[in-house]
Amino acid sequence: MLKRREITFRNTIFIRLIFTFMLIMLPIVLLGVYIYNWSIKTAAEDISKTAVSQISFYLDDLEKEIERMRLLQYDVLEDTDLNKLAITWETMNDIERTEKITSVLNRIYSLQNSSNYIRNASVHIRPIGKTLSGLGGAGEFEEERYRSIRTKFGRQGKMLLEWRGGLYLSASKISGVPGQEPLFVLEIEIDKMKLQDALQQFNTYEGSSTLLIMADTGFVLHSGLLADLQRDASAVSEALAQVAPGHSDTIPWGDQRYFVSHAYSDRLELSIYRFIPEETVLKPLDKFYRWAWLFVIGALAILFVYAFSTYQFIHKPLLKLVKGFRRLESGDLKVKIEHEADDEFRYIYGRFNQMVVNLRGLIDQAYRQKIMAQRAELKQLQSQINPHFLYNSFFILNTMARTNDTKRIEQFTTLLGEYFQFVTRNASDEVTLEQEIRHARMYTEIQAMRFSRRIQVRFDELPEGCGKQMVPRLIVQPVIENAFEHSLEKLTHNGMIAIRFEQSGGWLDIVIEDNGDSLSEDALARLSMAISREDEKSDTTGIVNVHRRIVLTYGEGSGLRFSRGALGGLQVKIRLPLGEANADVQTLDCG
Repeated sequence: MLKRREITFRNTIFIRLIFTFMLIMLPIVLLGVYIYNWSIKTAAEDISKTAVSQISFYLDDLEKEIERMRLLQYDVLEDTDLNKLAITWETMNDIERTEKITSVLNRIYSLQNSSNYIRNASVHIRPIGKTLSGLGGAGEFEEERYRSIRTKFGRQGKMLLEWRGGLYLSASKISGVPGQEPLFVLEIEIDKMKLQDALQQFNTYEGSSTLLIMADTGFVLHSGLLADLQRDASAVSEALAQVAPGHSDTIPWGDQRYFVSHAYSDRLELSIYRFIPEETVLKPLDKFYRWAWLFVIGALAILFVYAFSTYQFIHKPLLKLVKGFRRLESGDLKVKIEHEADDEFRYIYGRFNQMVVNLRGLIDQAYRQKIMAQRAELKQLQSQINPHFLYNSFFILNTMARTNDTKRIEQFTTLLGEYFQFVTRNASDEVTLEQEIRHARMYTEIQAMRFSRRIQVRFDELPEGCGKQMVPRLIVQPVIENAFEHSLEKLTHNGMIAIRFEQSGGWLDIVIEDNGDSLSEDALARLSMAISREDEKSDTTGIVNVHRRIVLTYGEGSGLRFSRGALGGLQVKIRLPLGEANADVQTLDCG
């Protein structure tokens, strides 16, 4: 018998169709995600390349401008009047001194005005104790400024120097005497405001900023909205270390993320970082982003419509068909499936309904034929039992007549009349278990009259509650008859036959046991084989017939069981099902 496979929600066709549709939609969705990410990446790369190109171009121009200012600085350093002031100051009169100072100041003014990036140009002349400045004119010698700038220039050897938060270009005139300090130092102060204004040109995006940094000197200059960029240079450099020169990267800063582009000048030893808010870069893609969400929502809507239509037009009718088959499997032969839509399922349902009608007719026909065949077979089996006992009864009467036991003949014939009245009653093939046991008890009394001196009978009472159940007729008496005929009849004394009732595991066992000494293992095996092969030609035909009738009535598991009993002879168990033993057949109810 095939085991019915349970259909769960996971293995339905509906789920497989939805899964297949999702597999079809998945490449489209992945393509959309890829295009979206590719667009963002392309836009970010284009903006980053543009930003790197702009600040690199500016840094090249700044480098050239610084180089030009430095050349002008060295040109002023060789000015004749400036050198005369430093060397021949003591030999000059006041007019000459004034003329030379005026000439040097004019050169300084010219140098100062040569570039927008120059805030002030100054020359510190140590021998005459004066400082000539484009902003302050001729004044007292600034000793501290002279020594600080000269020291930084001598120690670092850089083009740009940082001092007190400012950027300077420095050049000195060495004296002719070794070991002496320079005659004068010419400095150019870079205008931070002009430099900051130049950085401001890169802040074309809302929320963007630009940072100029000299990490080694600690100089930081920023332009834009990110005021917190103006902090310790080392901390800023550490945070921006991941952005390589000539490249861009995305880094977090504060509560936002920025595209940061980096350009670096080896000659000036400074870096420019350009900060562009990530949301600004992605803003042009907002429209595409909205379309992407519309695409996702549309895909989900299509999936929903597809799932609903699939459920409504395929899965639901299939479930109705499956439920119809399950009802049919459960024995409901009146099931009928209605379907209003004029589609393929209407044809399938119509064929199903017609199949149920045909099946109902075939089952009814087969059932009737089976019942008729069983009744005919039961009649035939019963007719085989009755003559067998009839022969034995005549032999018993013959024995009593030969012994002139007329009193017992009267008692015996009375019992025998009741016995044959029970056997020949053809109105029904079944009797109550109580009637069957009373008939068997009557038979044992008949046999006890015959073997009263040699055989004892112990017949227990039927358990309460079991007597009203209908059972096939003549299922106990033939087994008792077999015990008398084949086991006890030849015993000369102390014969014993016991009939008792046992209940276990949903079964009622009627146990018939004797103490005959003629049972061999081969004989026991032949009995079991006769039951399994249903050998009607053997001399145990009566027992075989009983077994077959019980099996026909109650099915597998019921019938006769043979074994050697505790008394030493044959033990026969007539097994009948109780209410829990088999729900598909008629069973006994013992309480």
